[in-house]
Amino acid sequence: MNEKPIVKTLHWPDEQACEAFAKRLALCPAVKQALLCLHGDLGAGKTTFTRYLLQALGVKDRIKSPTYAVVEPYGVHENGHHLSIWHFDFYRFNDPREWEDAGFRDMFASAGLKICEWPEKALGFLPTADLDIHLNVHADGSRDVRLCAHSTLGEDLLA
Repeated sequence: MNEKPIVKTLHWPDEQACEAFAKRLALCPAVKQALLCLHGDLGAGKTTFTRYLLQALGVKDRIKSPTYAVVEPYGVHENGHHLSIWHFDFYRFNDPREWEDAGFRDMFASAGLKICEWPEKALGFLPTADLDIHLNVHADGSRDVRLCAHSTLGEDLLA
């Protein structure tokens, strides 16, 4: 883990820029073992970004926000390999017992991609993100994006 995160800033003028970034990220082999934490207000585009990323990774299922379920699991089979993906939304997370009862500790300890929306709601439970993605929406619908890498894997994702 890096003591000081590596930071990169982007500007997405429209949704197509979000999609293009997600597609580029999906091409990086490191993303398949990453913990990505998405930050931003309601409507910032966290689930939209996740949808584009998962589609680019080959997920064919309907990709929905796991706001009520807290986690949606996905799997992709490619060239004889299986990629496990977990999409978490901690917006409604408020009971620490749920962390153990739902098996989140085991999910985060296993191989695969983990994407977390509202990670601040699970502070103290989540491991350090490889990459924090902060989305800030402007009145015109464009977004400023701040990427913070906290690990070598996260740095690989920024390269």
